[in-house]
Amino acid sequence: MGRKWREVAAIAVAVTFAAVSVVTVGKRVRKRREWGRVEGIVRELEKECETDVGRLRQLADALAVEMNAGLASEGGSKLKMLLTDVDRLPDGSEKGIYYALDLGGTNFRALQVHLGGQRSSILSHDVERQPIPRHLMTSTSEELFDFVAAALKSFVENKETCDGDVRDSGRELGFTFSFPVNQTSVSSGILIRWTKGFAIEDMVGKDVSESLQLALRRKGLDMRIVALVNDSVGTLALGYYHDPDTVAAVIFGTGTNACYIERREAIIKCQGLNTSFGIMVVNMEWGSFWSSHLPRTSYDIELDLDSPNPTEQGFEKMISGMYLGEIARKVILRMAQESDSFGVVPSKLSTPFILRTPMMAAMHEDESQSLSEVDRILSEILEVPEVHPRLRKLVMKVCDIITRRAARLAAAGIVGILKKIGREGERPLGSRSGHDTTMRRTVVAVEGGLYVSYTMFREYLHEALEEILGEDIARHVVLQVTEDGSGIGAALVAAAHSSTAVHTR
Repeated sequence: MGRKWREVAAIAVAVTFAAVSVVTVGKRVRKRREWGRVEGIVRELEKECETDVGRLRQLADALAVEMNAGLASEGGSKLKMLLTDVDRLPDGSEKGIYYALDLGGTNFRALQVHLGGQRSSILSHDVERQPIPRHLMTSTSEELFDFVAAALKSFVENKETCDGDVRDSGRELGFTFSFPVNQTSVSSGILIRWTKGFAIEDMVGKDVSESLQLALRRKGLDMRIVALVNDSVGTLALGYYHDPDTVAAVIFGTGTNACYIERREAIIKCQGLNTSFGIMVVNMEWGSFWSSHLPRTSYDIELDLDSPNPTEQGFEKMISGMYLGEIARKVILRMAQESDSFGVVPSKLSTPFILRTPMMAAMHEDESQSLSEVDRILSEILEVPEVHPRLRKLVMKVCDIITRRAARLAAAGIVGILKKIGREGERPLGSRSGHDTTMRRTVVAVEGGLYVSYTMFREYLHEALEEILGEDIARHVVLQVTEDGSGIGAALVAAAHSSTAVHTR
């Protein structure tokens, strides 16, 4: 009897062990399947974001074609190709003190710039930053510009008193106004619409320079607005002031834009356009560029549909700092939803724009063996607890794929500009066949935290430039970082267009 019970017990143990083994194996199989799904999401993303050199050259060609179309007629292109009326750039002959006002967000800056009369000769510059009270962002144009004018007057008086150079007249100002404007002259423009939280209805459709000029008079400050520019034009002016080989400027920050120097005869939509030196700076507003060659994913489509401006700014939504972190968040959210690898999907992971691009860059550039920075951001920002090291590597891979695509598309955009003006080794698009095709040193001024602070973005962009252009041509192209184009650059444009300026070109 005892023997029989022992046999029964042994069978029971064996059955239990087999059952446990089956459960364990089942768990392992499910785990492998979940990892397979997560890895499949990343592989799919990598495939959809592919930017081989052939595709990048197609994009550069498409951008150059759109640029030509935008110069031929209004509304003829996805690119606005706005004429800035800036027909001369600082050449080093500018001398004296000029002021700048930079209004483009929830803060504004006043600057005084002292120029020494030689190229790249900024003797001094002083800056004062002030926040704009939130109620003024939705009040009236008079209240907003009176506040700005009063602050500018205080800044000017303090500077001139400290410098012992109090003046009653003769002050000239460059005004950086980073909102959509229809430029009517080098110093004036009509506001098309507000962005960035501003909603002052009585200002839309009016000349922003005139509104500021009236406010300056009300406050008793004798100062003439000489130039109205956006940040990309200011960056080009600053780059050109330091290096006359500068032909274009690009901004890679929260947003993105580009401008460049165009020949007068290439601007067909303004036949008979009179410019002092046969050139005009063109503000491309290249964030609105679109082409079927752009590698768009389901995450890009979803982001666009959820945005305040669906179907607009397609290029910007793929390459600018405003959106890269959000694209990464959407991918990570899908990874969490399709597996248990993240545990219960945290609500923070479903919060739009909670993962900002600087955080994404910190994860991407984490060089620690355990990827501790990836773990910290996932747990502290997205509230994903105890992330497996293998999963941290996949998250880093997602950041790499998105950043690499953005940087390579940005590089294609730069090559498109160079192609249009004949600085990538070929005859400029739309020019006469006899144009000189000798490759010259070509400088593109660059500003923006995405390029300056995000090392991997910058390295991928440079790598793609060399791939598209080829090593022999790429060595003639220089990307030169400038600092404060929207401030110092605006003062330089004012100096170049000053009533007292003497140009030697």
